[in-house]
Amino acid sequence: MSTPRGPLGSAAYQAELTKIEQSLAGDLRALTRVRTAEALTQTMDSLASSLSTAAEDLAELSVTTRLAGAHKVLYGGLETAADSLSTSDRTELNARCGGVPYASQKVQRQLRADLNSAIVSLRKLKLRFGSTLPDPGPEPETVRPSNGDVLVRRGPTGSGRLRITNGTTKDVAISIVSTGQPPSKPHVMMYVQARKTATISRIGGPYSIYFKTGTDWNPERRQFSADCTFQKFAQSFARNEAWQVDLKPTITGNAPTTEVEAY
Repeated sequence: MSTPRGPLGSAAYQAELTKIEQSLAGDLRALTRVRTAEALTQTMDSLASSLSTAAEDLAELSVTTRLAGAHKVLYGGLETAADSLSTSDRTELNARCGGVPYASQKVQRQLRADLNSAIVSLRKLKLRFGSTLPDPGPEPETVRPSNGDVLVRRGPTGSGRLRITNGTTKDVAISIVSTGQPPSKPHVMMYVQARKTATISRIGGPYSIYFKTGTDWNPERRQFSADCTFQKFAQSFARNEAWQVDLKPTITGNAPTTEVEAY
């Protein structure tokens, strides 16, 4: 971008703001349309580069004293937004957790937060900026089930009972999966909060135990949205028996477990 002569007044500066918005528009639209983790990563990288270039171009402009404060806040905000995109934790893009929609909306909210001060400052000067920023709406309200909440129960009941002690710092969703069934179709699923104990009763048939951990529980997907793990106890459990399982903050706990695919 060629640097115009300065110092720029309101009209000339607004023209430069419009050019910057136009340079960002393509990446911003792409951010709302991505469908895969790979596409989202590529879009974030491209947008970070565009934001960084916009910040550098703005920093070279000379503006009138009246605009100087808002000008500084804007190119500082653009730099912050670029850094946020470049250093964000890409593991949250994994579909094992909330998936691409969750990750994309989180990026969009962070982008608006990084640029909000600049947008407000410019608005006070009757200058327009930020109209092309995507708006995913407010952060979804966190819905944390109560300890011991039974989230799923299907199939015949029995006299089996399972006591779960969650000694970890994360909430878990315990899935009792009847022999021969996939973990996506549990016989019973129960929520156990961190550092708490809960008991599942009336379990029918022999079964396996799966459990998933994470943060930001999504009640519709019955899945955590971030920081997810999915595991299965190697041991199988007989029908009509009582068992106690301790989830401890160690690699093995009180029984061997294995990592499994997301469910």
